[in-house]
Amino acid sequence: MATKRTNILVYSGNGSTVESVRHCLYSLRRLLSPTYAVITVGGDAIIKEPWTASCALLVFPGGADLGYCRTLNGQGNQRIGQYVERGGLYLGFCAGGYYGSKRCEFQVGDKKLEVIGNRELAFYPGTCRGCAFSGFVYHSEAGTRATQIQTSKAALTKGSVPDVFRTYYNGGGVFVDAPKFKDKGVEVIASFKDRLDVDAGEGSACAVYCKVGEGAALLTSTHPEFSAVNLDPDIGIPGFEEVVKALKEDEQQRTDFLKACLLKMGLQVNQEQTAIPSLSQLHLSSAVVSDTAQLLETLQELITMQNGEEYIKDENDTFHLEKPSRWSLGSIANALPNTTKNESTKSENEDPEDQDKIIDYDKIVKRLIIHEKDQPESKDTPYFNHQAFFANLKHYETLLRESDGTFGKNLLYGEVVSSTNTMLEKNTQILRRLPTGFTATATVQVAGRGRGTNVWVSPPGSLIFSTVIRHSMSLMPQAPVVFLQYLAALAIVEGIKTYDRGYDRMPVRLKWPNDIFAADPTDPTGKTFVKIGGILVNSHYSASEYLCVVGIGLNTTNASPTTSLNALSPPSPFTLEKLLARVLTRFSAFYTRFVRTGFDRYFQDLYYAHWLHSEQIVTLEAEGGIRARIKGITTDWGLLRAEELGWEDRPTGKVLTLQSDSNSFDFFKGLIKRKV
Repeated sequence: MATKRTNILVYSGNGSTVESVRHCLYSLRRLLSPTYAVITVGGDAIIKEPWTASCALLVFPGGADLGYCRTLNGQGNQRIGQYVERGGLYLGFCAGGYYGSKRCEFQVGDKKLEVIGNRELAFYPGTCRGCAFSGFVYHSEAGTRATQIQTSKAALTKGSVPDVFRTYYNGGGVFVDAPKFKDKGVEVIASFKDRLDVDAGEGSACAVYCKVGEGAALLTSTHPEFSAVNLDPDIGIPGFEEVVKALKEDEQQRTDFLKACLLKMGLQVNQEQTAIPSLSQLHLSSAVVSDTAQLLETLQELITMQNGEEYIKDENDTFHLEKPSRWSLGSIANALPNTTKNESTKSENEDPEDQDKIIDYDKIVKRLIIHEKDQPESKDTPYFNHQAFFANLKHYETLLRESDGTFGKNLLYGEVVSSTNTMLEKNTQILRRLPTGFTATATVQVAGRGRGTNVWVSPPGSLIFSTVIRHSMSLMPQAPVVFLQYLAALAIVEGIKTYDRGYDRMPVRLKWPNDIFAADPTDPTGKTFVKIGGILVNSHYSASEYLCVVGIGLNTTNASPTTSLNALSPPSPFTLEKLLARVLTRFSAFYTRFVRTGFDRYFQDLYYAHWLHSEQIVTLEAEGGIRARIKGITTDWGLLRAEELGWEDRPTGKVLTLQSDSNSFDFFKGLIKRKV
């Protein structure tokens, strides 16, 4: 079996700087989403987790490459090297360029800054020598300049490639004698035009493309990922304002160059940059309209008044409470002629000039519309039909034998949100007052969270929601909270297969412990599976109960980043409102039974009927590379159960149990690795 490479992993660990990582995420997401998930990865994950099969590109940002060495020398670099040799891609900016070269020479002769030494990756078979220009100061813009570079259109053959442009520089090196390594698969894709302060040997290469086995590495000593819009010209450093001004003038050329580099590496790049969406209004409503007022009453003690307006300020977010019918000054202004379309849906303290910058979504005040008298109308939420959702919820509940009917009864919806999980789980004062089954959903999520190093790309067309479950400590002996992830997975698959008549043969399966896979519709053999959904469960312990937030993302109508339910030829296309109602009602029924029976034979049979791993033989790297056959999960704590295999794969009689929080399962390579 194979899997699609849809993750762009940006290293964020020892040696990297926060600003460099943020610039990487900003630019790469705008050019590569939603085809790829652009996310951060730490050093431990690179060393211990099975990231290589799903990684389309590994990115090392600016910072200090000695930190990279301290964390990754040895096993980490060995994994990176093997990944690239076997078809992977590496992109190094500045410090990442030094790190990807055979030898690093930095500020030779300067006792405070000098760094000299060989590097293990050695994608570029020569030396990266810096600083190319004098004046560098760590953690400062003092040595920054808008340096001119000349591109090579012979090497960059795709996209609109600028001839000469200015780009951000701060401490990078020059790739010494780069033209001499042509016979080793090195191409110079850009060179400095300004006079250098170090010996560059032949040429003055500032960006090189290196063929490495079946893969490739692209190293650049400048920062084409730094957009001028995210630089503050008023930081008090002489000359920096002029640098930012120059970079703004060449912003389009910078973007075109970065796109050309990504195309050179064979990635699918957006023709137009993906715009950063503004957070929308949030809508709170209920299946029974009067229940919204009752829910608001439970939050009353959290509400504060400021200039006659109601707010709830919690640990992570601040919410401004509004009524649909209330005319505030802002809504009056939006009702006047010539108002820009959709301005009323933007967050109240969002500066239009800042909408294209790196945004801290947690600091934006969220507008929360309380629907106490009716449910939201379609003109207020054009991408989600509340009437259809609540009608389907009621219909599916009539089909259930066992359910308390609370899941989805109270609904929080936003067209564009930061993260449904974050809004619930990180605002603990609100969370403690929410009932079981309270659900938050969205059309687009801009700061979604995933399990471990994973993330779920959530473009329009994904079913995104998070549900609250209050699980009493008294239930733990019979119904351990760890099984919530298994119940959620079952609810998704069963929700799909019981969506309506004729959907029972939809080719969707479970991957331990909490992923949803589907048969790849592009593979006529049906042997290839791709991930279409994931589950993240977060919990707090408070007052003798676990406050759990179960987050789910499921590709439904969108084709990227892998495939979707509607690409699997269902009898009729899925709709998000109906599917959400079906999954929630199945989840409700499963949870109601679970608290009564635990993960009994009914659940076990259902789980094994849908999962991918029965009798699969795997290699347990954490156990010294022994082979084992997957037998199931334990009924007490949901551990993966495997029997050890000996000579000719015969059982030795030894049974091993593996925990999902400390082991990661690379299904496609049959490896189970220990996390630390």
